[in-house]
Amino acid sequence: MHSRLRHVGPTAVLGLALVLTGCSSGAGSPSAASRSGGSGGSGADGPSASASGSASASGDPSAGDGGSAGPASGTAYRSYAALGDSYTAAPLVPSTDTSNACLRSTGNYPSLVAAAMPQVRLRDVSCSGADSTSLAGPQQTGRGSVPPQLAALSRTTDLVTIGIGGNDANLFGTLVGTCSQLRGAGPGGSPCHDRLTAGGQDPLRTALREIRANVRSDVAAIRRRSPHATVVVVGYPQIVPQHGTCPQLPLAAGDYAYGREVNRGLADAVRSGARGADAYVDVFAASAGHDVCARDPWVNGAQTDPSRALAFHPFAEEQQAVAELVLKAI
Repeated sequence: MHSRLRHVGPTAVLGLALVLTGCSSGAGSPSAASRSGGSGGSGADGPSASASGSASASGDPSAGDGGSAGPASGTAYRSYAALGDSYTAAPLVPSTDTSNACLRSTGNYPSLVAAAMPQVRLRDVSCSGADSTSLAGPQQTGRGSVPPQLAALSRTTDLVTIGIGGNDANLFGTLVGTCSQLRGAGPGGSPCHDRLTAGGQDPLRTALREIRANVRSDVAAIRRRSPHATVVVVGYPQIVPQHGTCPQLPLAAGDYAYGREVNRGLADAVRSGARGADAYVDVFAASAGHDVCARDPWVNGAQTDPSRALAFHPFAEEQQAVAELVLKAI
């Protein structure tokens, strides 16, 4: 199962609808794996592969990029653990468990993936506000402490998905929170970029380097807990439009370019950190044309819609598309 990384892109998105009809923690501490004893695990620096085809599980780095990866066709998973933050939990995508602060939805992509595999037992421990430290250590929320997400894994876990990193070093909160608040300082300029780079170092670019290392360590920690599992890292969608502006994402005009850079940088950091996994789900590529400002957005804008999604969080359409990509990956 520990074959080279498989990259699953946007061509896999079509069809799930036919089958199925950052909260930010502000933490900037080391990743779960570094806190729990190193960055071991198989293939942490292994080569990446493209998404098409089906690979042998030998992990042979000489295999061509068109080869397959992951388990053989027809693998029947039995124990599936879903780890991640609010882009996995999908708060307010009906219906949502409000008994704790994690706000997990029954319509999130782990639930949809599990529904497509009736034999599998899902343990979804994704939690809004989680960052990489929430894997090995408890997550403190406004409604108490949440156990470490790695506690959901065992040696018999045979499938793990993880979507994490956006809350590391408060990257997501800074992009959609701080940058939006600074708009009034110069609506036609780039006050957020100017503020964050004033000291000669950009904390968000520093955060991206941390996220890459954190995700790599997170994957290694999963390997140690569940050495026989297929591990799938799920990336983040496009939030900032490639062109133009919109009230749903209230940035200063000159900060949209900076926001695009950070948004793409997050996707690239997670993809790079996922090299020790069996597959990386490229949600960024799949969500092209579905940003916050698009006519058909996959991510909500600045106003929470209690019947659809939390502000700046995925709609059901995005979760369905991600589930399709995960199913393609496994």
